[in-house]
Amino acid sequence: MTGAAGRMGQTVCLAVAEAPDLDLVAAVDPAVAGRPLGQVVPGIAGPAGDITVLAAVEELEGRGVDVVVDFTRAGAALAVLEWCAAHGVRAVSGTTGIGAEDLERLGDLFGAEGAPACVLAPNFSIAAVLSMRFAEIAAAHLPAAEIVELHHDRKRDAPSGTAIETARRVARARRRAGLRPPAEPTNEEPIPGARGASFEGEVRIHAVRLPGLVAHQEVLFGGPGQSLTIRADSYDRTSFVPGVLAAVRRVPELRGLSVGLEAVLGI
Repeated sequence: MTGAAGRMGQTVCLAVAEAPDLDLVAAVDPAVAGRPLGQVVPGIAGPAGDITVLAAVEELEGRGVDVVVDFTRAGAALAVLEWCAAHGVRAVSGTTGIGAEDLERLGDLFGAEGAPACVLAPNFSIAAVLSMRFAEIAAAHLPAAEIVELHHDRKRDAPSGTAIETARRVARARRRAGLRPPAEPTNEEPIPGARGASFEGEVRIHAVRLPGLVAHQEVLFGGPGQSLTIRADSYDRTSFVPGVLAAVRRVPELRGLSVGLEAVLGI
């Protein structure tokens, strides 16, 4: 586990330690390096609690790691994933903010002959993944769509990786269906940005940050005399755990880089 001391890192460490078919063998986080994991992750016990947290991913070499689960930040995640590709270690990452060029590079690294597989998902909530797929289907049948994503006030990036990926899929589905970009009659913004950010001129994204929220997204579609709202809500970080564990269990059967949880779920 890289990013073991983070909010998601702690949640995943505990879940893996409690899973009967998985073993937590190492944890990496420079902020708490040298401490027993039991002092970092409340509630973790047994052999996992005695693990000494490492300072860098390079220290995983020779520790019998089959899969690295990464929840760090974009820059750190790239280094982790590049190390995994070079050392034949499968990877599952939920880090967001990785740009298109870096994503292409990761595709090349994990797509090379003999390279391990990697699952890179902007969201591990099964409900969120299904909502993205439903939105992709709906996009071909209704003329306009907008996305509202809502997260806790400590989230650093906006819009979220899930919103960007949803917008990308909706835009792609619209183009395949031959739909033109929706008309935008609003040409006055007394407060700049009131209409949100435009993704490729096809979908507008609005980001909300408030205390008390966790992770939520609405995709709103409109047509003559009708509308459709697809909403997914995560009320607790444990909502991401089933998806993470499913990816860990499935990644040995995959090849190359899989972006999103669809390959894991078979949808």
